Amino acid sequence: MIPITEYIQQLGRNARMATRELVKAPTKLKNLALQLIAEQLTSARAYIKQQNLLDLKQSKAHGLSDAMLDRLTLTDARIDLMITGIKQIITLADPVGEIRDLKYVPSGLQIGKMRSPIGVIGIIYESRPNVTIDAAALCLKSANAVILRGGSEAIHSNRAIADCIQQGLQQAGLPTNAVQLVNTIDRQAVDLLVSMPEYVNVIIPRGGKSLIQRVNATAKVPVIMHLDGNCHVYVDAMADLTKAATIAINAKCYRYGICGAMETLLIHKSIASELLPIISPLFAAKGVELRGCEQTRKYLPDLIPATEEDWYTEYMAAILAIKIVADLEQAINHINKYGSHHTDSIVTEHVGAVHRFLAEVDSSSVMHNAPTCFADGFEYGLGAEIGISTNKLHVRGPVGLEGLTTEKYIVLGDGFTTRG
Repeated sequence: MIPITEYIQQLGRNARMATRELVKAPTKLKNLALQLIAEQLTSARAYIKQQNLLDLKQSKAHGLSDAMLDRLTLTDARIDLMITGIKQIITLADPVGEIRDLKYVPSGLQIGKMRSPIGVIGIIYESRPNVTIDAAALCLKSANAVILRGGSEAIHSNRAIADCIQQGLQQAGLPTNAVQLVNTIDRQAVDLLVSMPEYVNVIIPRGGKSLIQRVNATAKVPVIMHLDGNCHVYVDAMADLTKAATIAINAKCYRYGICGAMETLLIHKSIASELLPIISPLFAAKGVELRGCEQTRKYLPDLIPATEEDWYTEYMAAILAIKIVADLEQAINHINKYGSHHTDSIVTEHVGAVHRFLAEVDSSSVMHNAPTCFADGFEYGLGAEIGISTNKLHVRGPVGLEGLTTEKYIVLGDGFTTRG
């Protein structure tokens, strides 16, 4: 067996070589490859689900949490979404080669900016096998080579999906090394992948805090972070309470295991006495455990007391913390202090409150009268997402095609030899 260090370096060399072919590939050819990959997924649906069942069986035996099992599960509906995501990416404009801001300067030169691929992207992720196809499709369309390192709990699912990708690339005549799956569960592979700046241009980790911390501690390659999703919904004094109840239930209960799930509900003190009796039985019917601040427990005394730790926690479970706040400013301050800068929403009919919330909440997605679970590349019209960046550089929010490109200046002259 090839040593792990040599194996990961070979993946890097392969990816770097593949970028030379990808940057030359016309949009039509990249779209053909994506269409062929979608067809392969359709044909291999039964096999993919079979391999996914192997992963689920092993993960249950190892005590994987319900939220992680939910992320791992591939149903027909989720495979359909993967295929739909590919088809949506096909319809999107190709950002590579796009030129903007081309203008003449006093010297007579034309100067503008052109979008170009980043190069080789390493994706490190846990549980979600759909990331394998989402990342591959986005990187292919944006002419980036990608090295995928999924979690050991999803190895069979990821291999099955990667086989479909490889067949689609081969049929289209594109290099199969454009998309490579790290075919080992050796944890050393992560440390090696993030330490190869000579081959890898950027690393995108998707997973829990321990994975993110590990990558940040060891990476010699720039990192686009996808941190935890400690998301909030704030119900303002001027909120429509029926609308607020619907949004709160959807934000929490759509899927507990997604990073866009609401973990803390903030309620203006002036409407708490009306809203809490409405939402409490709705959450109870969904089996959601409620934890409340001291003021919340005056209205709902049976709630578990919320602690300081609760405000920081991404539960990824049927648990919700509730806090009553004095005003909009306190809500904003709470979100900016305890949140993970992922996604936060305000429910209100007051235009001024909306503008202030959107401007002052320091998160990658800020919403009005919408549940936080809509923080998703597919919902944003990106076709899919490679992650939701909580960075401020180089990209923020759901990372789609444009986020996987960079810009370079182009200068057009006519034989200029001197300045001035």
